[in-house]
Amino acid sequence: MFRKLSVVIPVYNEVETIEEVIRRVKEVEVPLEKEIIVVDDGSTDGTREKLEEIRKADPDIKVIFHERNMGKGAALRTGFKHVTGDVVIVQDADLEYNPAEYPKLLKPILDGRADAVYGSRFLGGTTRRVTSFWHYMANKFLTFLSNMLMNLNLTDMETCYKVMRADILRELRLRGNRFEIEPEITAKLAKKGCRIYEVPIEYSGRTHAEGKKIKWKDGLAAIYYIIKFRLMD
Repeated sequence: MFRKLSVVIPVYNEVETIEEVIRRVKEVEVPLEKEIIVVDDGSTDGTREKLEEIRKADPDIKVIFHERNMGKGAALRTGFKHVTGDVVIVQDADLEYNPAEYPKLLKPILDGRADAVYGSRFLGGTTRRVTSFWHYMANKFLTFLSNMLMNLNLTDMETCYKVMRADILRELRLRGNRFEIEPEITAKLAKKGCRIYEVPIEYSGRTHAEGKKIKWKDGLAAIYYIIKFRLMD
């Protein structure tokens, strides 16, 4: 039933990490054919040029360029339009998440138990870099709010690692352009009654000084969108 995995990598100004991320994605062994789709969201730090080199060296990698920065959600939606696989996984380009986790993320879907799988940074049992207290609390609050409004019991709604059946993903009709894409995906999966599983993952979080891009205003926007997605669409 499941033959191909599509890995969608949104990237913005990650010239130092993008090549290593792609290398790790290519090397991880999964029981599916694999396609890699990279969407550059208007990078200005040399990432675009690096991706041109990578594409020339490996034409099988799909690389799409946005002419200007439009946001993570917009980059993901562009990538999703180019998916040809049966299962889709989102992979950030900053090395905070390790592609070696793919086999356990895929297992509940391949076993027929799940429609979507989230990789949780907070389930325990794995290593996790200690970072900002306030970033941790913001994640916890947004997850709590999403759970309360959508009647879920997730531990990590904001995780990058979201794995979904491609047929279900196409039905979600996503619209978010920035980080609101995270609660939008969760809300629409919940409204469809999808079977969502979580598995524990390792996490090597960055600080803002090291290049982390999400800001406090994105957290405030997420509150608005969590409520919006509960009440409409």
